Amino acid sequence: MKYNNNKTTMTKYKKFPWGTKTFIMGIINATPDSFSGDGTSFDLSASIEKAQQFVECGVDILDVGGESTRPQGIYDSVKTIDMNEEIERVIPVIEAIRTVADIPISIDTWKSNVAKEAIKSGASIVNDIWGLKKDLDMAALVAENDVAIILTHNSLLTKYDDVVKETVLEIQNMVDSALESGIEKDHIIIDPGFGFGKNATQNLEILRRLEEYKEIGLPVLIGTSRKSTIGYVLDLPVEDRLEGTAATIAIAVAKKVDIVRVHDVKEMVKVVKMSDAVIRGWSF
Repeated sequence: MKYNNNKTTMTKYKKFPWGTKTFIMGIINATPDSFSGDGTSFDLSASIEKAQQFVECGVDILDVGGESTRPQGIYDSVKTIDMNEEIERVIPVIEAIRTVADIPISIDTWKSNVAKEAIKSGASIVNDIWGLKKDLDMAALVAENDVAIILTHNSLLTKYDDVVKETVLEIQNMVDSALESGIEKDHIIIDPGFGFGKNATQNLEILRRLEEYKEIGLPVLIGTSRKSTIGYVLDLPVEDRLEGTAATIAIAVAKKVDIVRVHDVKEMVKVVKMSDAVIRGWSF
C-alpha cells in the first residue's frame, strides 16, 4: 500500500513542512556505553551543554536515548538495561532541556514505560528502533498521547534476497499496524534502519536506493552517523568517521530524505545546508 505523501507533521513544539528542507536530528546519548563514544552517562551538565550547542548550531530535533542500540553479540559489554535505569538516565536530561530550549525532543526507546515518562517530561516524538514490534503497549501509548512516532526497520538476521524491497514491504506492514492502532498518518515517520539487522553491503544498498522508501509516501529519516559500515569502507575507528558520515549525509539529501540523525551537528548542518542548496534550490 502506498500512502498519500504527508505535507506536514505537527508536534507540540514544531511544525515540519516536509520537502522544504532536510531536517536535522541531533543525538544526545545519556549512556556510558554509546558505540560512538559520545555518551554523557549521568553527567547532566554535559548533556545540557551539548543540547545547547546543538540548538545554537541549528538542529531541529534533539534525540535523547538512555540505552545503547549497538548490535548485541558483537559488543559483549553491551547489555539491555531495565526500564527504571533507563528512566533515571533520560528523564532528568529531557526535563533540563525543556527548561532551556523550546525544541522538539525525541525519546529513543522501544519501551512504552520509558516513553510514557518521557512524554510527561516534554518529549513529543518517540523513536522506536523496533517499530512498535517489541513492546506491544507502545502503539496505544503513542496514539493516546497524540505524539509522533519513528518506525524503524530492525531484524535479528541479515538474510535478504533484496534488502530494499523486503524492508520496504515490512515498513509498510508496520505503518498499517500503527494506523490500525489509532496512530494518525501525519504522525508517522519511517526509518529504513541503516545498521539495524543489515550488513555493510546491505546498508550501502539501502543508501543507494533510498528513493524507494520515499515511494511509501511518508517522511523518511536516515541515521548513518559514525556507523560501522563507514568504518568498514574507510578502515577507520569510530572517532575518525566524520568525512565518511558527511558523504552519506550528502547522498541522503540528494535522495530527498526528510530527516538525518547525526552526532556531529555543527559539521552536518553545513553539509545539509550546502546539499539542500543544490538539490532543493537556493537563491540570493
